[in-house]
Order: sequence, then structure tokens, then C-alpha cells
Amino acid sequence: MTALAERIKGRIRSEGPMTLSAFMAEALFDPTEGFYATRDPIGAGADFVTAPEISQMFGELIGLWCVQAWRDMGAPPRLSLIELGPGKGTMMADMLRAARLDPDFVRAARVFLVEASPALKTVQGRSLEASPCPIAWIGAVEDAPETPALIVGNEYLDCLPIRQFLMTPDGWRERLAGLDPDGERVAYVLSNAAPHPDDVALIPESLREAEPGTVAEIRPASAPLAAHLGERFATKPGRALFIDYGPAQSEGGDTLQAIAKHEKTDPLAEPGGADLTARVDFAALADAARAAGLDVAGPVTQAAFLTALGVEHRAAALSQKQEGAERSKIARQLFRLTGDDQMGALFKAICLSSEGLPAPAGFA
Repeated sequence: MTALAERIKGRIRSEGPMTLSAFMAEALFDPTEGFYATRDPIGAGADFVTAPEISQMFGELIGLWCVQAWRDMGAPPRLSLIELGPGKGTMMADMLRAARLDPDFVRAARVFLVEASPALKTVQGRSLEASPCPIAWIGAVEDAPETPALIVGNEYLDCLPIRQFLMTPDGWRERLAGLDPDGERVAYVLSNAAPHPDDVALIPESLREAEPGTVAEIRPASAPLAAHLGERFATKPGRALFIDYGPAQSEGGDTLQAIAKHEKTDPLAEPGGADLTARVDFAALADAARAAGLDVAGPVTQAAFLTALGVEHRAAALSQKQEGAERSKIARQLFRLTGDDQMGALFKAICLSSEGLPAPAGFA
């Protein structure tokens, strides 16, 4: 039992059960004991592996995508290149290496990293020592300068806290983090009261009349994020590219999971000791983006997106310079990124843009 777990239990005893979004926020972002505040969790020997850590091809193609998006925006002389949740900085390093093919883009770009983890900021600084662009860290996307912007987030949305609602014979009830009957462990409990109508309105319309036993998840931060992008891109041209795991259409189900050392564990058992994520509802995100006045492209599968950007050609070019085992390694990386039973179908890409820009690359 972590010290953070003891503090959360004490809070529940004094204040009552908490929403899962509040529990996730504490477990992930507590400044002294939260998961992201206390460790570098990414990599083969850590807790999970992301696409940029699998292959350089992923970040390189995103970098070239950004160059084309910047040109689609009219090649503005100043550009905020913003990454949300930049991990080890690997993706941004690969992006900028590929983007050097257009020196004008590199001269225009100023990189802003939205990162909550002091440990990861240190790693990112080392990864980006050779950056051709100025680098700065900010606390939120709202802190970036009001210039034309390109925003990228790989496996960022899945970490934003969720709330869960269970359909019962008496209607929807919120699923909360409370205590077990012995008062010793954090456990799921149900609210006694019906949720506020504003909360019910956030449940996808296709699920609102679901059968008893259905779990509906909402991500409260999605609509405010889309609203901010709508306001930003209404005055300055911009695009936001998100790649994450989840269905293209809204689905019911409990998808909250905890990962520690590449193994699934109980999401409530060890707050601060495991990564917490839940799948992204791309349909709900698209609806919020359109309501904010944004053009929406996708979602498309990661396989379709990367293939349209030329990942197979890039793999072939890298393989030509290698022999034997290294060629096989590149083939395995390509399969991991694009295979239907790997990341290719589960992960999706979606692009949110200022109105009137050309169709984004990779979303034909």
C-alpha cells in the first residue's frame, strides 16, 4: 500500500467517495507521489512502451506531417510546435530531425512541451539537446503563445481522467472510488443519487438508453480542450493531431486499466504506483471539436495513417542500409506499428483543424 493510497483513504473517510476522475488525477499527477511526478515510466525496462520508442519511423513521419501542415497553413514565419505529454522527448527529437528537410520550417518553429513530470522533463532535455529549434516547457497548452500552432499528442488523451456511470434498473448511477466493507482498501462503490442532468448529457447519445449493466465513460477534459482549440484556431491557423487507442464509435464498457512493469493490475490498488489509462472515445471528441467550430478529419486507424504517410517506403529505405538481424528488427517494428493485431487497428489518428484548410495528409 502506497503512502498516497493511505492519504486517499483518509480523504474518502472524511469526505466520502470520490469520482474516478478525482482518483486518477491524484494517482497520476500528485506533485510528490503521483505516477508521473515520481518516475520515468516509458521504455522496455519500465512500465510501458509507446510508438516513438518502438521505431524512429513513427516520429519521423509525424515530423514530415507537421512540415506539410505548416505549408497548408501558408508557411507562417512564426509557429508554435506544441507536444502534449512528450514522454522521453523521443518523438519530438525524431520529428525535428526529419523536419530539417525544410530549413524554413525549422527557422519558423518554436517548440513547447506540455509536461507535468519533473523526471520526464529531465529526460526530455537530454533527448532534445541537439534540437535545431528553441525548446520551452509549459504547464498547459493555453500557456503557448498566440501564434499559428501545430499540436501533437501521442497517447496523451488516454491519460486524461475519466468518470464512469453504470446503468441500473433505477437509471444511471455514478461509479465512484470508495472503501471496501472493512474500510481497508479503495474499492468501487455506486452513488446513491441519480447524476446531475448535465452529467447525463455528457454520456454519448447512443448509450443513454442502454441496458442495465452497461458502463458509460466520459472524459470531462475533452470538451474544454476542443473549445480551447476552437478559440485558438479561429484567430490563428492551426492543427492538432492526436494518436491514441480506442474505438471510432462510442461504445459502452469499463476500460480503465492500470499498467505497471508491462503488466495489468487493479486500477484502485496502488495509486501512484501504476499508470492509469482508459480508451479514447473518438466520436465524442469529434463531436466536441465540431461544436467548437473545428474541421475534423478521421479517425482513421494508425495503420492507415502511417501507410498513407509512407511508412512502408521509409522502412524499405532504412532496411537497405542494414543487414541480417537489423533488417529483421525494422520489419518487426513496422509490424508492431501497423499490424491489425498489434497497434495498427486499435490505435487511431484524428486531426482537428482551423476551418478551410486543405485536407490533412494521411486522412484521404
